[in-house]
Amino acid sequence: MISLVSLRLNITPEQSERLRALQVAFAEVCNALVPTVRETRIWNRVTLHHMAYRDLRERFPAIGSQMICNAIYSVSRSCRMVFQTPGSPFHLSILGDKALPMMRFLDTSPVYFDRHTLSLKSGQVSMYTLDGRMRFHLTLEPNDERAFHERKLFDIILKGSGDAYFLNFRFGDAAGAENVVLAAVNTPTLPQPTARTNAETQADTQAIALLEPGDTSSTAASAASNQPKERIALPDYVLIEEAA
Repeated sequence: MISLVSLRLNITPEQSERLRALQVAFAEVCNALVPTVRETRIWNRVTLHHMAYRDLRERFPAIGSQMICNAIYSVSRSCRMVFQTPGSPFHLSILGDKALPMMRFLDTSPVYFDRHTLSLKSGQVSMYTLDGRMRFHLTLEPNDERAFHERKLFDIILKGSGDAYFLNFRFGDAAGAENVVLAAVNTPTLPQPTARTNAETQADTQAIALLEPGDTSSTAASAASNQPKERIALPDYVLIEEAA
């Protein structure tokens, strides 16, 4: 079962401006990657990394190397939701051989973090921004703190705009050696985004197709055709325009 711990950040106006700048820059990187996805019909995170990482680092030198990785992860995850979730009007089984629609990430899109770009210790957050680390206090309720101890942490996501920003921690059921276990209270080990298992991919939307990202084979399309056809909510931070 997937659960979410959402914590509003108690930050200054100057800190809000820094987060806003990071959001805008992160969306720029995501949008720079979209044409590659459209041309190749590939959104597997590892493959995209090999294809585009070096170019993105050269084009966006102000963005840290790990945030480039996180932007690639964001595009991969969003494409899975748009093109592989049963009920999506842009599902591969519906598009067939048509060109993929254009996707544009808004400048209020969520920003993904990992253990290299965000740390939390004794209630103190250290977060990557474009102009250095930003530090602030984050209060955890007992139930929230317990989730860090007992559950697997999938994602760390910054959401919001203007004066209201939130850190969302997405947890799943702990499983064997993959458990995220704290060595001490309030000192979570934060994960680096990794290639998703089928179970994790399904949990992205609670109904995502269990297909390999980028699989456009007839077998994949046939499997998808047997899935429920209810319309699903697409990411609200992406504008989608069908190809002419």
